[in-house]
Amino acid sequence: MTTPTASSRRQFLTLLGLSAVAVGCGASANAGAPGKGGTKTLRYQGWAGQVTLPELAADLGYLEDVKLRWVGNTISGPQDIQSAATGQTDFGGAFNGAVVKLAANKTPVKAVISYYGSDKDAYSGYYVLNDSPIRSARDLIGRKVGMNTLGAHSEAMLDIYLQRAGLSRAEADQVEPLVVPPVNTEQSLRQKQIDVAVLSSLLRDKALATGGIRRLFADHELLGDFSAGTYVMTDRFLQQNPETARTFVTAVGRAIEWSKSAPRDEVVARMTEIVKRRGRNEDTGALRYWKSYGVAEPAGRIAGKELRLWTDWLTERGDIKKGQVTLSDLYTNEFNGARAASPSPSVPTSGS
Repeated sequence: MTTPTASSRRQFLTLLGLSAVAVGCGASANAGAPGKGGTKTLRYQGWAGQVTLPELAADLGYLEDVKLRWVGNTISGPQDIQSAATGQTDFGGAFNGAVVKLAANKTPVKAVISYYGSDKDAYSGYYVLNDSPIRSARDLIGRKVGMNTLGAHSEAMLDIYLQRAGLSRAEADQVEPLVVPPVNTEQSLRQKQIDVAVLSSLLRDKALATGGIRRLFADHELLGDFSAGTYVMTDRFLQQNPETARTFVTAVGRAIEWSKSAPRDEVVARMTEIVKRRGRNEDTGALRYWKSYGVAEPAGRIAGKELRLWTDWLTERGDIKKGQVTLSDLYTNEFNGARAASPSPSVPTSGS
């Protein structure tokens, strides 16, 4: 059992900023040394027990001659995009606020497609035990909130919730966010090591099926349908491998649309086969609870408002200066050739 570890939100964001400064040079040294016509292999990190959109796109055959090479798993979006920025991987995905933070430190990366978000089926919920005295935002003062990483989506939503409830900055600072690995979050709540658990997607629905917990609030209640995170690639990689980038981004966009239009049971069955076939000793049980990736815009196209929201949030917190980031420099839809059209009803499993 992994126990939660405390760390201040300011410390995390400071470390993210320092690492971003360091990776600015590393990206140019390590990223995408292409062969003739550019690289056709993309290194990436996965998530244990889950199927990422690039993995789904590969299985559907949408990546064509581009191959994925798994180099390990991550539990943190900020860590994932830092790996991409330093050239350890060729793409990484994170909450849009972490992408803004990285770009604010002059790291040469660009968001290329949205890959997760919040809707009525895919959302992050903040859960307490049924007998918990916590009923409101003010009840969170002095309490511990377990989440997968600091300075990212879960902490941002917590901040917005506290702010909208009228808590002062000093009061909000008394709510303690803790890092808890996602697979341990439900157990940490039930063992009362934390007071609130941030649960999403498969792990959320699995915990709800077990029972004994209730929702305090959800990000979808705060902001409605929205795309929350993007995949990034370095500017250098995009310049050296434009066709590979186009194939990748378009394939992910097509996979998003396939996941929306295909029968849910078919999507779940395909994901289950992908996890079994890759042989990483993972539990496939939670996959049956999958409902949606939550991407709001057609084919994952990035809307400027999705990044502006977090640019404003970080500016208000004092984490970046006003005008430090130019919105148009943060993202591009140039490489996304996917369309919001229904694909054929069923695509054969590739078996690869």
